[in-house]
Amino acid sequence: MFEVSELSKNFGGVTAVDKVSFSVAEGEIFSIMGPNGAGKTTLLNLISRFYDVDAGTIRFDGQDITRVSPHEIARFGIARTFQNIELFERETVLQNLLIAHYIHRKTNVISDLLFLPRVRRQEVQFRKEVEDIVDLLHLQRYREQYIHALPFGVRKLVELARALCLRPKLLLLDEPSSGLNPEESEDLSYWIEDINKEVGITILMVEHDMNLIGQLSNRVLALASGRSIALGSPMKVKDHPDVISAYLGT
Repeated sequence: MFEVSELSKNFGGVTAVDKVSFSVAEGEIFSIMGPNGAGKTTLLNLISRFYDVDAGTIRFDGQDITRVSPHEIARFGIARTFQNIELFERETVLQNLLIAHYIHRKTNVISDLLFLPRVRRQEVQFRKEVEDIVDLLHLQRYREQYIHALPFGVRKLVELARALCLRPKLLLLDEPSSGLNPEESEDLSYWIEDINKEVGITILMVEHDMNLIGQLSNRVLALASGRSIALGSPMKVKDHPDVISAYLGT
């Protein structure tokens, strides 16, 4: 479903990602791990097209998306969450989720201004989809609350919900457990599993929590200094000598 081949990115004289290759099968939960500075988020930024690729290719659903513009990537069926939450702070939870449906609009400015029947039908459909996601992630009690008034853990969940409103085939998660307490991390693992199994969305996750990785992942890619050092099952990668060396030293 998704394939990265010999992907590289340099910043000045520093190589952040160095000829990284991997593929993700449809329905899989694929995780990328590594110590700080390993190039994990840079790799995710290349995939979501926030950074231009210096070398290599990115293919999704049989199409080459290496040079696709960042604002077009969601239309291909790829959605993303961020390590630092990127929500509209002065809008409600519902408004944040409805905004994500903008890319699916099939009406124009004139029909929207006149609020024609097809516009009303479209709005009803968008609202129904949002409510389904609110129910899936148990956000009912927060739907009318403003983002700035919510706890950090709930905001993380709202950002995940907004990504789902894009109707993705592939969901990119950038350190989803970052800043969460153990109880919130455990709840998050259930949400991710439900999204993968019940909704049928393939997941590519950058994560530092080895417990979360081991619990959810089908396969894991380990990075160090921008290079791939191990690829396989969570247990195999965790016990790989290069991974132990990268985390703990020799």
